[in-house]
Amino acid sequence: MSRRERKRRKSKFLRFWLFVMVLLATLAGGWYFLLGRLYERVHYEEASAYTNQPFKGEGVINILLIGNDSRQNGEDGRSDAMILLSINDKTKKIYMTSILRDIYVEIPGHDGNRLNAAYAYGGAELLMETVEQNFDIDVNRYVQVNFEAFASLVDAVGGVELELSTEELEYVNGYLVEYNMLTQRPEGTDYVNTSTPGKVHLNGAQALAYSRIRYIGTDFGRTQRQRKVLEAVIGRLPVALAKGPGQLVNGILPNLTTNLKRNECFWLSFQAGKLALYDIEQGMIPVEGSYLDATIRGMSVLEIDFDKNKEYLQGIAGGK
Repeated sequence: MSRRERKRRKSKFLRFWLFVMVLLATLAGGWYFLLGRLYERVHYEEASAYTNQPFKGEGVINILLIGNDSRQNGEDGRSDAMILLSINDKTKKIYMTSILRDIYVEIPGHDGNRLNAAYAYGGAELLMETVEQNFDIDVNRYVQVNFEAFASLVDAVGGVELELSTEELEYVNGYLVEYNMLTQRPEGTDYVNTSTPGKVHLNGAQALAYSRIRYIGTDFGRTQRQRKVLEAVIGRLPVALAKGPGQLVNGILPNLTTNLKRNECFWLSFQAGKLALYDIEQGMIPVEGSYLDATIRGMSVLEIDFDKNKEYLQGIAGGK
């Protein structure tokens, strides 16, 4: 091959890659614009103490997912569920760790109390600060969802299929009584057949009712059910997005409150392909064998071995 031909091929190669780069930049610009429009539908609420804190540290991103029992945006409800989402580049895993709300903790600026009291006192910001202080991990970002968003998320992916016992089916109908009253739906709407335990397809309202059951296996069983629903939803998200994101956008985004910034959401969206290959691992705080039921100042709480639980949590979420 002559020098002139090599030069011509090199020129074509450079033009090709220039074209690819321009195309990617154009797509990225279009996606950034679209993401910006979507982001505007989310309720951004700054946690002032964490505004300048890094989004990612030591190869781990920690986002506290807060399930609020409010029916509208805001902090007028309790933190009904708390799950620490840890994206760990070192282990190539995504960890979903439920943190039980009845754990007795020290709350900055207040007397010791149940963990979910921190949310009642100072919203998501104080809850993050309380988790950080008691477990020595960095938690700088949160996403808060209300009942409406949770049900809409499940409906947007076409529902979830889970294994339910007869007792769980009966409790689902019990919780639907309250949900139907609150949402002004006719009595009996979405009731499940209690005579057919096993694999059951649940819509949004039914999955929400299932996730709220705490009388089977106490709060430990309830948090396990919440993680099962979330894992099932995550598994169905790619198909739902391929069919069209309209229902996800319209049903969920207006019911989300977060301190995630626009550029952080943009970064996460571009990591989606890589993150889809990560294994998902579930866990719970307190870890097995590290707690006792106790009564403090008339409150039924969980007293935990903080050293054991710090060791577990720092292993997946990093230390301060």
